[in-house]
Amino acid sequence: MKVIFMGTPEFSVPVLEALHQAHDVVCVYCQPPRPAGRGKQERPTPVHARALELGLPVRHPARLKDPNDQAEFAALKADVAVVVAYGLILPQPVLDAPKHGCLNIHASLLPRWRGAAPIHRAIMAGDAQTGICIMQMEAGLDTGPVLLREALAIGPTETTAELHDRLSALGARLIIEALDRLPGLTPEPQPEEGVTYAAKIDKAEARVDWTAPAPEIARQINGLSPFPGAWCDTPVGRLKLLNATATGEQGPPGTILHGLTVACGEGAVAITRAQREGKRPMEAEELLRGLGWEPGTRL
Repeated sequence: MKVIFMGTPEFSVPVLEALHQAHDVVCVYCQPPRPAGRGKQERPTPVHARALELGLPVRHPARLKDPNDQAEFAALKADVAVVVAYGLILPQPVLDAPKHGCLNIHASLLPRWRGAAPIHRAIMAGDAQTGICIMQMEAGLDTGPVLLREALAIGPTETTAELHDRLSALGARLIIEALDRLPGLTPEPQPEEGVTYAAKIDKAEARVDWTAPAPEIARQINGLSPFPGAWCDTPVGRLKLLNATATGEQGPPGTILHGLTVACGEGAVAITRAQREGKRPMEAEELLRGLGWEPGTRL
């Protein structure tokens, strides 16, 4: 099939690679390069960089509301557009241009966690499972009918980074299956019950409140890992917490009980991976060497 691919971050790259192997990707759309790094030099997005490596044409309009951009999109005469974490709202003329419309790869079991941060929110909410939906796009926010879906279990201490990679691989496999079965798939409208919205992560959510229950804090740490990263203040500065397990131990909230196990309002969390400012991420045992933190140290 003639496919237009629309995606931007690392999550989208495995999908682009799978489509490139199986179909004719006639054009790649992504977000424009933006300043990054210490020198604030413009850097192409992960999808942009990989598309260039694959020798694919790339377009990165700031918006798609310009009639000229819409006409250029339609002129590609694609059979379908595949959209995954693109970052722009698609106007109706764009949605209507490909023969089979625009298919979105969404990282949740719709209608749960429509919106920007479904992976983070699923972990932070303590969901037992999530998955991938291949959705026929329409004007609403992730409201379109679902063509294919597949669930997977969320591990008890799984981080957003780990779940991100598993869902990206699942999305790549499922979209190939969906395209192979088009137009024979029957769109299934989303139920009206069970709708939740995955709001964009606010950095204000990242500071740990040790008076909260341990399971809630563990989900916060794992759900915000690696970005933006849950954090707390320590005697040596801010510490980013990257992986944690809730335990039944008790003590004054914010107090180290042993190792890097910290008491909470109810129970405690065992921090298994963390990162000091200006340092690389470390396992808890390595990080604690030389710090001299004794039981009773307050975070």
